[in-house]
Amino acid sequence: MTLEEYFSTGPEREQPIFDAVMQHMATVGPVHVEPVSVGIFLKRSRSFAELRPMQRWVALSFSLPRTVSHPRITRRVVTYHGRFFHVANLRDEDDLDDEIRGWLTEAYLNSPE
Repeated sequence: MTLEEYFSTGPEREQPIFDAVMQHMATVGPVHVEPVSVGIFLKRSRSFAELRPMQRWVALSFSLPRTVSHPRITRRVVTYHGRFFHVANLRDEDDLDDEIRGWLTEAYLNSPE
């Protein structure tokens, strides 16, 4: 599936959020983007973040080597093989603040190349 095909069926708020995430990631390093039916996976050699459309927001999940306890983390942190999976809900591109950009950068830098 191409990005064009993916965005042709989703809610309008999704692409501006994706564009804001990718604008930040361009300052961090190369990212492989994989659109699938349930969302968009952001990868190095494996996924370090996902964007999944929900009813009223886009759920941004990311993997870190540590737990983050913060009001922006909207779901219980899940541990898997020494990694901690976090979710922040983005209603629009302005929700992608410096804190979340920092977590995305950390997720990227802690993901295998």
